[in-house]
Amino acid sequence: MASSLICGETQSRVSSVLNRDVKQFGKKYMFDNNEETCWHSDQGDTQWVALEFPQPVQVSELRLQFQGGFSGKTCRMEGSPKDGSFSKICDFYPEDDNSAQSFPIREASVVHNLKIVFENSADFFGRIIVYSLDVLGEKAL
Repeated sequence: MASSLICGETQSRVSSVLNRDVKQFGKKYMFDNNEETCWHSDQGDTQWVALEFPQPVQVSELRLQFQGGFSGKTCRMEGSPKDGSFSKICDFYPEDDNSAQSFPIREASVVHNLKIVFENSADFFGRIIVYSLDVLGEKAL
C-alpha cells in the first residue's frame, strides 16, 4: 500500500526562494503540514523542487497544493538512481487554484532522486507558491 515517502531523512532543494527569505518562505514549509505556511519561489521560468530519499523508492502519486495564481502550468517529474542522470517520468498539468491536487504515476521506475520541474507558472513573473507537497509510493527492496 502506498504511503508518504517523505521523512526526516529526505533531503530537499529548491530552485529559488522569494528574496532569499528562507525564514518566511523556505522549502521546509512544503512539508510542515501547516496550511498557513508555504514555499514561495522567486521569479523566473523553470522553478523546481528536488528530493533525495534515504533509500530507493517506487513513486506512485504526487500530491501538491498551490496558491491560485501561482501554480505550475506545464510540469514534469524526473527521477534518477543514486548517482545517475535524471530522466523524465511523466508530464502533468495542474489546475490554477487552491485545491489539493493529486497526480497518479502510471509506470514509475525505482528512483533515489526525484525532481519536480515547473516549466512555467500561472504567474506573469514565473513565481510558484506551494503550500504542501507529498510523494506517495513504496520503499524499494
